[in-house]
Amino acid sequence: MRFKIHKRNAIAVLLIAILTLTFMYLIRKNNSNVIGSKDSGKDGVILPYQSTQIATKSKFQYDTVFNMKRSVYDGNYRQFIQNSDQFTADFQVVLVVQVHNRPAYLKLLLDSLSKASDVQNFLLIFSHDYFSEEINSMIQGIRFCRVLQIYFPYSAQLYPNEFPGQDPRDCPRDISKEEAMKKGCLNAECPDSYGHYREASFTQTKHHWWWKLHFVWERVRIMQGYSGYVVFMEEDNYILPDFYHYLKATVELKKRECPTCDVLALGNHDASGRFEEFSNKLEVTGWLSTKHNIGMSFTKEVYYKLMGCNGEFCSYDDYNWDWTLQHLSGTCISTALKALASRGSRVLHTGNCGLHQKGACRPETAMQHVEDMLRVAKPSLFPQQLAVSRLEAAEHKAHVKNGGWGDIRDHALCKNYGKVL
Repeated sequence: MRFKIHKRNAIAVLLIAILTLTFMYLIRKNNSNVIGSKDSGKDGVILPYQSTQIATKSKFQYDTVFNMKRSVYDGNYRQFIQNSDQFTADFQVVLVVQVHNRPAYLKLLLDSLSKASDVQNFLLIFSHDYFSEEINSMIQGIRFCRVLQIYFPYSAQLYPNEFPGQDPRDCPRDISKEEAMKKGCLNAECPDSYGHYREASFTQTKHHWWWKLHFVWERVRIMQGYSGYVVFMEEDNYILPDFYHYLKATVELKKRECPTCDVLALGNHDASGRFEEFSNKLEVTGWLSTKHNIGMSFTKEVYYKLMGCNGEFCSYDDYNWDWTLQHLSGTCISTALKALASRGSRVLHTGNCGLHQKGACRPETAMQHVEDMLRVAKPSLFPQQLAVSRLEAAEHKAHVKNGGWGDIRDHALCKNYGKVL
């Protein structure tokens, strides 16, 4: 009897071992199909960036929240590089676009990218916090450079009835803390500095921006070893045709004129129309959220400087990432962030609707503004030499915080992006 039991156990163990070995064999076989031998290193070893460039792409599933979550994690793991077979030389610059749900404005940005000089040198990364077939189809249609899509895994779309989305048990925005405590809503203890409770539609942008920084610099495999600049933009931006030429020239100017500058600000919000006068002019100044949050570019060294203030960024009561950054500049970051800023903007802001703009979106109005700007700018594009025309001290600029970020759940989630991505 004892022998028979041992025999059954042995057979069970043998079957499990066979199944395990079979499973491992199938995985290895699948990997060998995904990664060809011509893309291997010496002795057939697959290099990390190579497995990214030629990974297979899974179809994103939109039918249920569960399937969207699965697609998000799968996409962030696989990191499929679109057009990698067409563009094999090393990319020279990385553009990261934060995308929400304004496809008409995204279309304008894609149009500007397609017309940019030397766009084949770009690695375009689109970071999504809203998932739709329309937006995905637009990006899948890109043929002019390498493209990677990454997905914010804590999007309110993926958590429609729970944190970090808007939980129906959360406190209403304008209820008093006393009323909230009586009501017993989930975050009654955590109003912001002005007595208001969180709104997921407002907190998401700051979450997404900070997660994106971590993911791009720490987890995007094709960027391993990359020491250049990353330009951060949004879906309602539009780049001028000489963007790459101007960026390269700005990098060289920084080396000569401002080696201590932290940020290259390639855009501004100045609509004065004096582009011909300012096309080749830049200024050295302290980084300001109202001026330098468009076309913001920096290296990994500056990223580490920002990450040293992870706790302060994630707990400061302002739902805007840029105002939070301005608060850190010269406080947690001991020396105020210094910007080498364009006076002749190479990045235009087209958005006339969204989080802070009320009313209907009018992309046709934005396009008319862009066309007018391009007509004015065309004779002054591709300047032969850039110059610093104005110098200002980089100092901490205090401001009144905007609130909207008092919930300790937001603080905790934000602080953990560096650990769990």
